[in-house]
Amino acid sequence: MGAAGLADRLAAARADALVGREPERAVLDRMLSGAPDAPPVAYLHGPGGIGKSSLLRWAARQAELSGRHVVRVDGRFLDADPRRLEEAAAPACAEPGTVLLIDTFEQCQPLEAWLRETFLLRLADRAIVMVASRIAPDAEWSLDPGWAQLFTALPVRPLDAAQSRALLAVRGVPAEQCDAFVAFAGGSPLALSLAASVPPAEPGAPWEPTGDVLTTLVERLVGDLPSAVHRRALEVVAQAYVTREPLLRAVLGDEDTDTVFAWLRQLPYIEATPEGLHPHDAVRATLEADLRWRDPARYDDVRVRVSLAGLRAVRGAAEDDALLRVAEWMFLFRNHGGPDSLYNYRTHPHIEDTPLRPEDVPGVLRMAEEAEGPASAAAVAHWVRHQPEAFRVHRHAGSPAPVSFMAGLRLDAPRPEDLAADPVIAAVWNLVEAVASLRPGQHLGIRRFAVQPGGQQRPSPLMELISRRAIGEEMRAHGRAVTFTVFEDADRWGRYLAKAGMPELAAVDVGGRQHHIFGRDWRRQTVEQWVQHRARAAAAPVATWPATATTSAAGGRLPRAAFADGVVEALRTWRTPREFATSVLLNSHLVTPGSPDPAADLRGAIITALDAIQTDPAGVRAHEAVTAAYITASRTHKAAARRLGVPYGTYRRHLALAKERLIEQLLRQPATPSTPTRPNSPPED
Repeated sequence: MGAAGLADRLAAARADALVGREPERAVLDRMLSGAPDAPPVAYLHGPGGIGKSSLLRWAARQAELSGRHVVRVDGRFLDADPRRLEEAAAPACAEPGTVLLIDTFEQCQPLEAWLRETFLLRLADRAIVMVASRIAPDAEWSLDPGWAQLFTALPVRPLDAAQSRALLAVRGVPAEQCDAFVAFAGGSPLALSLAASVPPAEPGAPWEPTGDVLTTLVERLVGDLPSAVHRRALEVVAQAYVTREPLLRAVLGDEDTDTVFAWLRQLPYIEATPEGLHPHDAVRATLEADLRWRDPARYDDVRVRVSLAGLRAVRGAAEDDALLRVAEWMFLFRNHGGPDSLYNYRTHPHIEDTPLRPEDVPGVLRMAEEAEGPASAAAVAHWVRHQPEAFRVHRHAGSPAPVSFMAGLRLDAPRPEDLAADPVIAAVWNLVEAVASLRPGQHLGIRRFAVQPGGQQRPSPLMELISRRAIGEEMRAHGRAVTFTVFEDADRWGRYLAKAGMPELAAVDVGGRQHHIFGRDWRRQTVEQWVQHRARAAAAPVATWPATATTSAAGGRLPRAAFADGVVEALRTWRTPREFATSVLLNSHLVTPGSPDPAADLRGAIITALDAIQTDPAGVRAHEAVTAAYITASRTHKAAARRLGVPYGTYRRHLALAKERLIEQLLRQPATPSTPTRPNSPPED
């Protein structure tokens, strides 16, 4: 095959692989066809890897097929020297109808004014120019009344989900594997193509970007950075939903924050909006995954600092802005596997969150009865009379009719009529009294009702707003000792809440329907500690409710989610006897009632279960991982991996399997005689 034949086949293959871009192609087509209203100069701009070069190659092929002469210029080789650009593009000044394509123009951006004011004026008759750059065009193009009619800027946007799947189909990716690629790539053709080149490690295994993919993407999407401070600033931008100067200063300190922020807002893959700076989705996903792969400890540190800054922003916000600040904080946890993505950072402009109005009461009571029955409606009626300020009502913008509601009750000492009117409050008060009475100035917060159309507590914008309101109250409350939240749908919400540090404590019958109570004791973990712990990528939930109260409230046996969390916490505190002695498992079936040394019984049960999981080679490796991590206590998890002689990722998989098998074994296992161990320090995540 000749070189010309290969070039034709390559050009055809590239053209066939171009997906979407209909608006941009329509403009370029009109230019190539010589339409009288078509501009002679088009300027394509967008972040690296978004597809600008692909559009130029498509235009070149269309031009050649129509018989036009094409002149290609690569800005990487011009060194911002006008003489070199003039020399490379000279044929466009001599041959009528030439198509001049200037790619990677950001490499010689200082030539933009010279290009506009000098060189383009020398072009031959009917010549057209297409420029591609990561940097948006200078405003002078549109301010000049002449160029405003002869020039068009074409921002190249990310592909949508359907276009992303079409590109992956062209690359031969099976449809069932596309979702993970699409979620990671954020519409970037480069990220999609690189992801498609690296299939899952094992059939059926979830896809994750490899180190090679991440390195290539960082190089292509981000490029060289001026300093370590600039890299740290990008790490913040990748985690935060929106970045403003105060956030950057809170995380970085005073390391030239003003200068770095000004640099960020000029980057081609950062969008400056009225609310702050947003990175392109592919850049965000790449920077986040790269840091997590390259330096897990640094990744956690950035997240913790952003989380704490978010807490301060919520606390410092005006009432009208507080929910938006909460939503921005929630963005940190968008990938934490809540029920159908509970943590939704998006705004809901079509829904109004308002206080309860007197005219809302009939509708609220009707919704409560339809959703949860007459007994629950009677409890709502009681609290409407006694704490109307606790209710928030949601309505569609422009409509007075309530569509959902919530109640966040505040109690320091319930009255007898409160306990009689609402069995959930009676159970909550018993739970608190079983642990420790409230001190003067302390109160309980109870998110008691969450009612939406249809009566199901399924994830929705309404439920997200309810969650956002509840979290905001937690962050802004003073003197709150304990928080409770109540759900009917424990199957959907229980494991998620347990991971967030709110185990199920009791289930109460209300008119024949089970209302499940989840709780967090802020006297055992402050809000500041919680937002830090929540931000850590691999952190196990902290048990914030004493074992005795949890066990008795659940009828003598821990809920499965709370039990699983207790196992992980027992491993984490294995070498710290004081913390281990508060384990939620000490009152579980693993410990003999009345034992003189329940902590020793629990250790013995865990050691016995660990030995029992070694039923196959995978179980043996899992046993080795958990033993190295917790029982013999390497200083860090990375040190444990080195000690076992396995890659860190492999060690993490073995450790995850060990925890799963250990939990299952302990659920089946009776109490076991004690086994002594030696105290030491636990590994750090």
